[in-house]
Amino acid sequence: MIGVGPFITLPLILGAMAGPQAMLGWILGALLALCDGLVWAELGAALPAAGGTYHFLRHIFPGRTGRLLAFLFLFQLCFSAPLSIASGAIGLSQYTTYLFPALARHTATHTVSLGNYSAGISVGPATAVAILAILVAVGLLYRNLARVQRLSVAMGTVVLGTIAWILLTGLTHAHWRQAFSLPPHAFALTPAFFTGLGAAMLISTYDYWGYYNITFLGGEVRDPARTIPRAILLSIALVAVIYLAMNVMVLAVLPWRPLLALQDVAARRAIISLFMQTAYGPSLGAFWAARLGQLAALLIIFTAFAGIFSLLLGYSRIPYAAARDGEFFRPFGRLHPTRRIPHVSLLTLAGTAVLFCFFSLKDVIAALVVLRILLQFLVQHIGVLYLRRTQPDLPRPFRLWLYPLPPMAAIAGFTYILLSRPNFERELLLALLLVAAGAVLFLLLIPPARQTNAL
Repeated sequence: MIGVGPFITLPLILGAMAGPQAMLGWILGALLALCDGLVWAELGAALPAAGGTYHFLRHIFPGRTGRLLAFLFLFQLCFSAPLSIASGAIGLSQYTTYLFPALARHTATHTVSLGNYSAGISVGPATAVAILAILVAVGLLYRNLARVQRLSVAMGTVVLGTIAWILLTGLTHAHWRQAFSLPPHAFALTPAFFTGLGAAMLISTYDYWGYYNITFLGGEVRDPARTIPRAILLSIALVAVIYLAMNVMVLAVLPWRPLLALQDVAARRAIISLFMQTAYGPSLGAFWAARLGQLAALLIIFTAFAGIFSLLLGYSRIPYAAARDGEFFRPFGRLHPTRRIPHVSLLTLAGTAVLFCFFSLKDVIAALVVLRILLQFLVQHIGVLYLRRTQPDLPRPFRLWLYPLPPMAAIAGFTYILLSRPNFERELLLALLLVAAGAVLFLLLIPPARQTNAL
């Protein structure tokens, strides 16, 4: 759940609402994550099996409808998982340019237009760094699982150590009044306020995601009826506190207004490094403060790489498992003849992530969040309501609190994120195109009879 997100998205959230009032997006994002987490907790405890959403949809909507929805979930995963991986790789490259500023030069940017919609594509040394990070992660994943486990433990230790250092630095160097220095009319309920809040919540939603990953391993969890709800809800609570504290402390050290200025693009790319330089500069001097900023960049680069590594490891198993069951494209079910890893699934997701590295971080995050909301989260929230009506006697070791308020609130919150942002139609169009393509593939490849043999 804790990845590179909070180290790269604070400037994006500040820019969304033009000031520290954007922390409201973090708070509402945490409440939205809690409502969503309660749905995951009920489904994960009642239907513990490998696959998470894939398994839930097959059970909630029996027959061909369930197969279609599960197929669409898997199909969008082939795009949303690489988007998630690419976001970590782009974040890694941003901090690399802090260490080596020359990498940020000689970057060619082009605009690709489709009707009224456009997206920027960048090609340069920083793009090559992002791609290289993905390729190195793939190489490491071709090793045996015992070595993968040791790498995972080391990466997790560095991530938590980095966050601890940031929190300690903030506590000892903070100017608290600065963190809450709001611009005039910060909370004026204008149309700009609500569109900015929607953009801020989209980014905070991206940062909070990950609490549900335990449901993808539901069949391997001990005592899932107790473990899955506890893991989800405790993770949300702890990470919400950590993220909010970390961002407030960064703002208590760094004046937020310069971060919004156009001339501070380099600082926005590596905000935690600038945070360390600013905090330690007065006491240690510019030279050593700069070295600490570089150390922070190295730690966050490692953290970003840990996220790329773990995402490739986990996501590559989902299409593989579905293909082995005959519910997805058959090549995804192949294992490497000697390494015994799902190499087709792994290489497909990694290759798609490489393509997404050419887009901007903001566009990648927006596309990722919209795809997941439309083709996974909203369907699942409607599903939990439908399941309560159609299978009231299903054993539910954990029943979500205050039913039906959490799923209804989550549906409202996710819909607000989808529709409140400027130019929201672009990502919605992308999602609808994927739905149409996935539905056509399903109808062509999975006939009503003998569906499991069609692929």
